[in-house]
Amino acid sequence: MSEAITAAVSDRICKHMNKDHAEAVLTYAQFFGGAQAATAAAMDSIDSQGMNLTAQVGGAPTALRVNFDHALESAQDAHHTLVEMLKQVPAAPHTAS
Repeated sequence: MSEAITAAVSDRICKHMNKDHAEAVLTYAQFFGGAQAATAAAMDSIDSQGMNLTAQVGGAPTALRVNFDHALESAQDAHHTLVEMLKQVPAAPHTAS
């Protein structure tokens, strides 16, 4: 059974992304949030429609909203969607896999 995206699930996803996938969160801010000048970013929350990020732009925290291309149905859908979003980003020469 799939897990709905509750506040607790959002918190768990955000903690995981910020701790283990900080570069991906920065990519979401730069590529999907339009904050190309961001030097760091944190995922604050995620819901079925999108994610809220705080990006560091010019040394100042900047709130960003990144909407998904579809309404997420579950935490598993969130995982697949976040991975697919990264696949849409052109590879940068300095990015290591």
